[in-house]
Amino acid sequence: MPESLRILIVDDESAMRHMLRLLLERAGYLVNEAQSGRQALARLQEDPCDIVLCDIRMPELGGLDLLDEVRRRDLSPTFIMMTAYGSIDTALECMKRGAYDYLSKPFKPDEVVLTLRKAEERLGLQRENQQLRRQLDGENQDGMVYRSAAMAEVVDLAQRVAPAASAVLIRGETGTGKELVARTLHARSGRKPDGFIALNCGAVPAGLLESELFGHVRGAFTGAERDREGLFAAADKGTLFLDEIAELPLELQPKLLRVLQEGEVRRVGETVSRRVKVRVVAATAVDLRQAVAEGQFREDLYYRLNVVEIFIPPLRERREDILPLAEHFLQRIARREGRSVPRFAAECLEFLQSYDWPGNVRELANFIERTLIFCREPLIELSALPWEIRRRNRAANEELSLKAAMARIEKEFIRKALARTNGNRTQAARLLDISLRNLLYKVKDYGIE
Repeated sequence: MPESLRILIVDDESAMRHMLRLLLERAGYLVNEAQSGRQALARLQEDPCDIVLCDIRMPELGGLDLLDEVRRRDLSPTFIMMTAYGSIDTALECMKRGAYDYLSKPFKPDEVVLTLRKAEERLGLQRENQQLRRQLDGENQDGMVYRSAAMAEVVDLAQRVAPAASAVLIRGETGTGKELVARTLHARSGRKPDGFIALNCGAVPAGLLESELFGHVRGAFTGAERDREGLFAAADKGTLFLDEIAELPLELQPKLLRVLQEGEVRRVGETVSRRVKVRVVAATAVDLRQAVAEGQFREDLYYRLNVVEIFIPPLRERREDILPLAEHFLQRIARREGRSVPRFAAECLEFLQSYDWPGNVRELANFIERTLIFCREPLIELSALPWEIRRRNRAANEELSLKAAMARIEKEFIRKALARTNGNRTQAARLLDISLRNLLYKVKDYGIE
């Protein structure tokens, strides 16, 4: 966060307020106090804060009632509830009604600071999301959306290269946005606005690709019933984007090389060449140098295409772009469907940033669209996100730590023992063959209900 967070401590015990004030001021927070729920409500209206650290049991206006009243008045601080050990159920009820987290008394100083740090990260994501929403409100939805330094370099390079006639090779994994960069090159090149034509070289059968690129005359082959201009002629004075250029058959590569060298194209079945002025931008998700070494791609064509190379890093290496892109797709898809634009819950934002997105920007766009299909609420909660992605992310982040694995096993066994004894901790401790004191410590440490 760019500045110190403002914390309001609400507790009817002066000793507790004093201890927390000393602790939090040492941690760098700006601290205010209230000795009752009513005093806290008055102070929140006069001087808003970021986080309210609130006791549940207080005379007159308790923590739960204060939370409800703050939400009713549309005030926006993050609530962290403090509760005695025996009232965990009440704390969980507070979380259902809008509190972020809770602390069980007595708590260690480190627990308080750690909980506040987590809330701080959540607030940072929320504010960043709000800022992104404001920035995107009037933005051209077909433009480049980024925040990372890596993509700023890509855009800067595209701007400098755009006016030249030289061929450009764009490299990057599938789904990183290579065609969008190619369109940006064209838009800033000064060429005719409607002169951008794209072709996926792997999507056209090899037998038809030559005709698709260069055109043909009537009778040139079976089925050629009339003359046809190729894409080079159609893109004259514009840009031809050849995606998946590594899929171009070897027998066609010398013909593409000739067009690049001579600026001339000859239709299939024709003896006369015609001049074209086309800027070729190629893209690939594979290493063309390796393809050259393996004899799958001509070296001379590689160097002719690679006059200028633009590399787009994968989304996992520029995580700063994930939230701007997610917000961009959220607004674009919602408006396309005639819906009001929902908001992401903080837990969703954390998930979006933590996932690696192997399919890059394309996977993120599809993920947001799928989410909007099934979620009709104004706030997108983590549970509304497509399950297969959440499951994949959990598997990718699975810990291999023996200590973490043992902790998971302990938690599972303690829950089973408590369930079998209907919550009787003395009997559960006997089943687990540990002392009651040890069980109570682990129940608190693991947050088991």
